Amino acid sequence: MERRDGPQGPNAIRRTYHLGLRTIMELFDVGPAVAITALSASALVLIAAVVYFIKSAPPTTITISAGPEGSIFQRNALKYAKILEQRGVKAKVLTSKGSLENLDRLADPKARVDIGLVQCGIPSPAGDRLVSLGSISNQPLLLFYRGEPLELLSGLAGKKVVVGPLGSGTRTFAEALLSANGIKEGGSTTLLDWEVEAASKALKDGSVDAAFVMSESASSDILRSLLRSDDVHLFNFKQAEAYSRKIDYLSVLDLPEGAIDFGLDIPSHKVELLGPMVELIATKDLHPALVDLVLEAATEVHNHPGVFQRRGEFPVAIEHAVPLSDEASRYYKSGKSFLYRVLPFWLASVVTRIIVVFVPVIVVLVPLLRSIPAFFRWTTRARIRKRYHELLTLERRFLLEDDPAKKEHLRQELDRIDEVVNRMSVRAAYADQLYGLRLNIDYVRQLVARKGA
Repeated sequence: MERRDGPQGPNAIRRTYHLGLRTIMELFDVGPAVAITALSASALVLIAAVVYFIKSAPPTTITISAGPEGSIFQRNALKYAKILEQRGVKAKVLTSKGSLENLDRLADPKARVDIGLVQCGIPSPAGDRLVSLGSISNQPLLLFYRGEPLELLSGLAGKKVVVGPLGSGTRTFAEALLSANGIKEGGSTTLLDWEVEAASKALKDGSVDAAFVMSESASSDILRSLLRSDDVHLFNFKQAEAYSRKIDYLSVLDLPEGAIDFGLDIPSHKVELLGPMVELIATKDLHPALVDLVLEAATEVHNHPGVFQRRGEFPVAIEHAVPLSDEASRYYKSGKSFLYRVLPFWLASVVTRIIVVFVPVIVVLVPLLRSIPAFFRWTTRARIRKRYHELLTLERRFLLEDDPAKKEHLRQELDRIDEVVNRMSVRAAYADQLYGLRLNIDYVRQLVARKGA
């Protein structure tokens, strides 16, 4: 405030306001209290929008739980990491013992793992923290054995068989197949929980009779070594079709003759195998933009032809125990959104968040602010209309009234209306309506004076 001399007398008080507040008052023709409230509410909304805009940004790093060193799981995860880095997202690849450890890490918030490669058929942890991003490949279960040709799995009864470490995917599938043949732990067959390196060495030196192996936990060097060994043979699941119908998460896979080595003709005949699909499992809070980016990387890595798949067969929107995420389902149906197709990842993310966050704020806030003067116009007009209604009613009653005492009462009522109107405070924009009301009150007073004479 400041003091000044003026027409209202020495040291009259004149209120001064900040330029922004004064601009709002003049633009919407409202008082300082309303202007301050509108400015404060708008500022709070914009601050909340900015905070949400910042927090909704996709992270620049993600963590992938893969498999043992040198395994196909780890190699694929490293390919993802390279592609993601080209898009501006750094991926940290963790080695693991396989699918079960990957699931455990994903289910544990403290582990801070975003994505894991998991074989279908592994029991998933309870809760709804995990979602599937689809299936990315077929994973064969290989059974290597020594000695005479083995026709049926029941021929392993009474022998030493490596089924993989406790909790591993290899052990899960091996036990399911052996159990279907009446072979269970504690019987005449010795089931060993050795790692794949120890199993490979034992097979070659004759310490064990057979070993189940999956590429999730075996390096490509170990698999090549076993497939090229003269003393070790790859089991042909000639009953594969029957097994796949009884164990629904296992599919029949064909290993064509010569698929491993054309020159050495390995294998020397077509081999029927069994195996599950491999899924990309993610946490439910993985940013939608990163879901698109990961699936784009998965498409680049897995859509080429291989021994157990045709070109374009993977990735595919097939879920098993874990439900497919909404973002993944949308990606498989329509691909990446338009902005992510035409703009770099970081720029598309910024533009998308601007559209999601600030456009709704503008759409809501601007009409809301514009409604403020309309609201005050309505309230002011309602107050003035109320006095007009009282004035019209009084005029009609006075013209029809003959009793002098009642006429005097109506004159007093007119004075009351005049006093109420004189005390009314309105903004300058509505001054014409107020002055018009006053003129009409004077008109009725003159009419009352003439009729009452």
